[in-house]
Amino acid sequence: MANINTGAQDRTFDAIVIGSGISGGWAAKEFTEKGLKTLVLERGRDVKHLKDYPTTNMYPWEFKHRGQIPEAIKEEAPVVSRCYAFKEDAMHFFVKDKEHPYEQDKPFDWIRGYQVGGKSLLWARQTQRWSDYDFEGPARDGFAVDWPIRYADIAPWYSYVEKFVGISGNKDGLDNLPDGEFLPAMEMTAVEKYFQGFVSKNYKDRNVIYGRCAHLSEPQPIHIEQGRVKCQKRNLCQRGCPFGGYFSSNSSTLPWAEKTGNLTLRPDAVVHSIIYDEQKGKATGVRVVDAKTKETTEYYARVIFVNAAAINSNLILLNSTSSRFPQGLGNDSGVLGKYFAFHNYRATIYADYDGFMDVTTEGRRPTSAYIPRFRNVKKQETDFLRGYAAGFDTGRRKWNSQDGVGTSLKDQLFNEEMGNWYVGSHMMGETIPKEISQLTLDKAKKDEWGMPVIHINLGYDDNDEKMIKDFHEQMTEMYTKAGFTNIRTGDSKQAPGLDIHEMGGARMGKDPKTSVLNKWNQMHDVKNVFVTDGACMTSTSTQNPSLTYMALTARAVDYAVGQMKRGDL
Repeated sequence: MANINTGAQDRTFDAIVIGSGISGGWAAKEFTEKGLKTLVLERGRDVKHLKDYPTTNMYPWEFKHRGQIPEAIKEEAPVVSRCYAFKEDAMHFFVKDKEHPYEQDKPFDWIRGYQVGGKSLLWARQTQRWSDYDFEGPARDGFAVDWPIRYADIAPWYSYVEKFVGISGNKDGLDNLPDGEFLPAMEMTAVEKYFQGFVSKNYKDRNVIYGRCAHLSEPQPIHIEQGRVKCQKRNLCQRGCPFGGYFSSNSSTLPWAEKTGNLTLRPDAVVHSIIYDEQKGKATGVRVVDAKTKETTEYYARVIFVNAAAINSNLILLNSTSSRFPQGLGNDSGVLGKYFAFHNYRATIYADYDGFMDVTTEGRRPTSAYIPRFRNVKKQETDFLRGYAAGFDTGRRKWNSQDGVGTSLKDQLFNEEMGNWYVGSHMMGETIPKEISQLTLDKAKKDEWGMPVIHINLGYDDNDEKMIKDFHEQMTEMYTKAGFTNIRTGDSKQAPGLDIHEMGGARMGKDPKTSVLNKWNQMHDVKNVFVTDGACMTSTSTQNPSLTYMALTARAVDYAVGQMKRGDL
């Protein structure tokens, strides 16, 4: 890997990528493969595949606290400790809240992983394509602005990405959730198959499908070439996978980029701002603060990709001020930092099922069944806008007594009895981007690297509450008709942020007066700066967004390199 020297020439590259997570890793891969000398800047520490997964092969009894988090650590990490993956085996991949302050008008749980690979080490790995029903949503329903692209624009890039990543799934033939380039699906349980058939028979607009996921069920030559092998279904993904069974920047795109000889990776590099040259009318580089020494260094490139994750990408752009852009880089429209949104994951439903008592499950799997969005898809039919998807998970309870000691206790543990089946769903709801949902900078307060503290104003609205009510009603009806019993609905009341799907602030659009980016993820006002992470999203839809970020990134790099070759960048 290239060394970083002090001379300006040695700090000049063809491309700079800010961030090394899901989208940043893809930008690095695409630029380096196309022959461009590329600098990837990561604010966190280096994490190398295999070498830096300290807990990946540990047994439960090898953890001091048997996987749990001591109260003292929870007190030091009041936000990230609410994340489902924050346990003793993975807490080293999360930030320490007190070291990274932020402000909030309403509760917002900002979950962050600052290291090479970012949250690609921690993501839930669920991968669904968008459809035209998603891209057309804002224009049809009169919110945000119209997306400047449609499904046909991104479909080939979905395919391009899926083949490299490795996506396990079925060809379901649904127009609201397009099929992709799939590896074989893993097995659904007997109850999932039953519910799938029941829903198909009784609801013409609803489906239960296998949950598509970025796991190698049957590795292809391209995956073997990456050094990745079949998913072992350990369900220890948050520790970092030594098999590369699931996709991450660390196991896939970054090593691939490094093999080209065109990659320079600098960890511990906090990007302060993007440098804009008013005479040239373009960005010329980035200003970086060393995370350890606090020394400031400038790096230069012809093109800059901003992939620091949605909130930090907005922070960097808002902090990149000049006499030309006093309110943030490329912010002639005044919408930078506004129209921010997320996914609503508050609602749940659980039940029991007394059927299929003669079968059970064996082993583990890294996914479950999935119910694609069915509300307001082709026409408006409820008192709220947009809709929700849902997970659908099942399993068989095991009963045993834990009385006694020694041989008596062992006998009871090994002679457990099977109970009934449990079923459960959680809502994945689209939220509406609004102008008041905004990120701003508190320039009176700085973190230890001299960055203004980000101020987050984001919360639920009446549309979200109506959606939760409808989810509970519709799922209760479906569960009841299917013969599930002891139905229990829940509302976690969790703050936005725990969905870890924040989007917007530097949205794409057709009109420079109402958006920050054009259809190529290129800034309207600064043509050599691109944003392809969650910050670029015009709306959220219901799908897990990472696959879309990856496809947008590959597409944008292809366009940028073409522009560079023509001398337009």
